[in-house]
Amino acid sequence: MLKKRITAIVVLLVGIALGWMVFRSQEANPPHFLARYPFRLGLDLSGGSHLIYEADVSQIPASQIDNSMASVRDVIERRVNAFGVSEPVVQVQNGGFGAVNTHQLSIELPGVTDITKAEEQIGQTPFLEFKVQSDKPMAPQNIVIGPDGKASTNIDVSNQFVSTGLNGKYLKQAQLVFAQGTNEPTVSLQFDSEGTKLFAQITKDNIGKVVAIYLDGQVISAPVVRDAITNGTAVISGSFTPEQARELVSSLNSGALPVPIHLISTETVGATLGSQAVHAGEMAAIIGFIIVGLFLLAWYRLPGLVAVIALALYVVITLALYKLIPVTLSAAGIAGFIISIGMAVDANILIFERAREERIRGRAIGEALSAGFQRAWTSIRDANISSIIIALILYFFGSSLIKGFALTFGLGVLISLLSAITITRLFLQALPTPKGNKSFIFSSGFTTKK
Repeated sequence: MLKKRITAIVVLLVGIALGWMVFRSQEANPPHFLARYPFRLGLDLSGGSHLIYEADVSQIPASQIDNSMASVRDVIERRVNAFGVSEPVVQVQNGGFGAVNTHQLSIELPGVTDITKAEEQIGQTPFLEFKVQSDKPMAPQNIVIGPDGKASTNIDVSNQFVSTGLNGKYLKQAQLVFAQGTNEPTVSLQFDSEGTKLFAQITKDNIGKVVAIYLDGQVISAPVVRDAITNGTAVISGSFTPEQARELVSSLNSGALPVPIHLISTETVGATLGSQAVHAGEMAAIIGFIIVGLFLLAWYRLPGLVAVIALALYVVITLALYKLIPVTLSAAGIAGFIISIGMAVDANILIFERAREERIRGRAIGEALSAGFQRAWTSIRDANISSIIIALILYFFGSSLIKGFALTFGLGVLISLLSAITITRLFLQALPTPKGNKSFIFSSGFTTKK
């Protein structure tokens, strides 16, 4: 019992310290580690940056332009929204009648008001392309990577290579591989099923010719095809350092574009809802927490107080994770968080009601609590698993806005589950348990007798 009480006190003190860091991180002096992770608000609450990129579709067949632009949109969204929590707005904009090469990509990044930072966040998404030699065979050339990271070659590639149609759209995965014998860092490319068929046909039709690999318009490898390659794997070799090869792998895996793009416009945009909506969301969360806390205290007395403390720790832990991940809190994300608070209360009520039933049967308080946890666990488990499944479905199949709600809701449900079966249980077991049924602080809710 003493060990449990000491553990409960330590957990409570850690929770208080974490809560201070979460809610005082902006004013902290000297700053602590959470002060470096401010809350990120969505475009609807704090504004952000708006960037417009133009795509060069001159080399894309008209029938494939729409699919290529959709692929560009998906690649950019994956790059700026790797965890599905930043809620960017990435849209394809097409030109009007008679417009030439006016296919554009509109990108809105919430919480990023520094245009330079916004450009860095999007990064230099590479344009990967395979071209084949158009006339006489050529020997493999040495590719040199300069200090600026750009590839250079001693061959004149003008008018000697034509596009094969194989580009980053068909890339499934890139890996850093060290060549056997020489231990030279190379980049291995694995194509998807469609790209595998296309690459096999290209190598079959061009045995003895050079198939050059272009990255952002620069030749980075120009091997001669010896045999048809049917396994969908290509290797980029050159004078890479391990760091350069690793950066290239990271860039390719985050998305190689099927068409080249360039930035044409930037601007800072204001919040669509504004600070008033932030204040309203905060007040809704605080009022909801207070009302739930008063209900727990009025009905369950001391166990209710324990539940309120556990619920406060749940809120602190959840907000700390929102900072560290980080999660962009839009109006939808705040709604998911508030709903998850209700799920956290639900688990505690199930435990207390099962314990109440055991007390009515005549069990002592300690035994009633233990039995209450065991009986409530299956209901808590099933309810939370079903909620997590719903959150996963929304996350994987929803838009960016829905993903933000799904993540805050799913993360909150998972933390509430852990909070109910660990923190609440630890605190209740650490309480002194008076004998008999005359204790006022345990009477309401646990038994119908005073």
